[in-house]
Amino acid sequence: MIRFALAAALLISLAACGRSRPRADLVFINGAEPESIDPHVVTDQVGMRVASALFEGLCRIDEAGKPQPGLAERWEVTPDRKTYTFHLRPNTVWSDGTPLGTQDFIYSWQRVLTPEFGADYASQLYVIKNARAYHEGTLKDFTQVGVTAVDDRTLRVELENPTPYFIDLCAFTTLYPVPKSVIEKHGSAWIKPGTLVSNGAYTLGEWLLDDRMSLRRNERYWDAANVSMKSIDVLPISEPNTAINYFLTGQADLIVDKGMVPTSLTAKLKQKPYFHTGPFLGSYFMRFNVTRAPFDNPKIRLAFSLSIDRKRVTEKITQLGELDAYSLTPPGAGQNYQPPRGPDFDPERARRLLAEAGYPGGKGFPRVEYLYFPKPVERNIAVELQAMWREHLGVSVDLAKQEWKIYLDSMKGKNYQLCRSSWVGDYNDPGTFLEMFLSVSGNNATGWASTAYDNLIAAAGREADLGQRNRLFQQAEKLLVTDDCVIMPLYHYVGVQFYHADRLSGVQANMIDDHPFRCMRWK
Repeated sequence: MIRFALAAALLISLAACGRSRPRADLVFINGAEPESIDPHVVTDQVGMRVASALFEGLCRIDEAGKPQPGLAERWEVTPDRKTYTFHLRPNTVWSDGTPLGTQDFIYSWQRVLTPEFGADYASQLYVIKNARAYHEGTLKDFTQVGVTAVDDRTLRVELENPTPYFIDLCAFTTLYPVPKSVIEKHGSAWIKPGTLVSNGAYTLGEWLLDDRMSLRRNERYWDAANVSMKSIDVLPISEPNTAINYFLTGQADLIVDKGMVPTSLTAKLKQKPYFHTGPFLGSYFMRFNVTRAPFDNPKIRLAFSLSIDRKRVTEKITQLGELDAYSLTPPGAGQNYQPPRGPDFDPERARRLLAEAGYPGGKGFPRVEYLYFPKPVERNIAVELQAMWREHLGVSVDLAKQEWKIYLDSMKGKNYQLCRSSWVGDYNDPGTFLEMFLSVSGNNATGWASTAYDNLIAAAGREADLGQRNRLFQQAEKLLVTDDCVIMPLYHYVGVQFYHADRLSGVQANMIDDHPFRCMRWK
């Protein structure tokens, strides 16, 4: 604790010496430097937090994590629940003052679905009529996709099947509009300060890599009068001790990253009034690259999964009350969905499977590598997993650490053998987890492609009966986690927020761990 206090004092001193600009209304610590802030490119929380401050879709998320009217002030739904007619607000403009209308949505959704664009989240739009066919290239005419500009303020969307979470999707980043003229003029540089044009509650002021990102209230935002925080500084701090020091010394006001809890201080921090937790739809798991030996063998994958004692991680390392995970989907995902229980801790069976695969007692097993990114909790988990695989299987696993952006590139490019992963639900439905592993999903990143799995997810999407829909999802999840063992679930997240509730309002734990800046205000 003495070293902790000294570090805090040092940070105060350094900040006092180097302060040369007014403090932002809100200083927020993000867990890393965003890979991108293009709403159609981002797939990670650190990027989405900024993208959702800069842009807005037909709907927007409130502080409780629920979808509310956004650019669309109202909508109607046909009795068969397959056609939505959205009516845009009359005062919607881009931050440069140019009008924003339904053609912006047509352009933006076509951009996401264009195969050459390579949007990892393009499959989110597959619920729209013919969207999948267009994305896969079997349909060339985008006018056949179920999105129509009835007029400049009225957008009609036709779905393939009734989709209970479609309104939630309308608040998700991939469905946000982006400015066609700016993108066509500046190309990939359109997201830089000075060129970026947005439509959300904030605009981009500065973006100083590894320093800060400055956001300013968008005075042309349709609801600007209700946005209290005029300026926000987003700090890309990935070291938990540094982040907590910033918060405790008043240099930062808010942290909402569960990875920012120093493991050595977890017990003490949990007792503080500024420490807040709550369950949410998030899971921590490991991916196998099934295209690279030895993990192209499902017996070996299952052996690795069966040799994990999850309680050694949740009780010894994370210590936040996380639930041990035996499925990808966490409790509460969707209506009455009960995920099938995957492989449990069974080291004897794990050793038998490894022997059947040709490596009795781990003899002759090649050295493999586990990929993670540099946070103390990630390092501690990696070391614990490494020890369990050595103890129960007799195999050696090397640990490879990469910075956040490089780690993401390695995972997406399948330049790994085994890696840490996590997923936070984009909406409250099992599909937000299970659709990630469709053969065509840009977020799959395992090399695994299963026609049977794809067909089960597609059938669930067509199914109107909730009970049968859930049964189809259960069959798919069993195939993913147990039968083919493409991933190893470890635990289900608990959300963590650091803030002073007696001073700051508009922050609360919610099931999708989304905390919009526009909802926040000082008391």
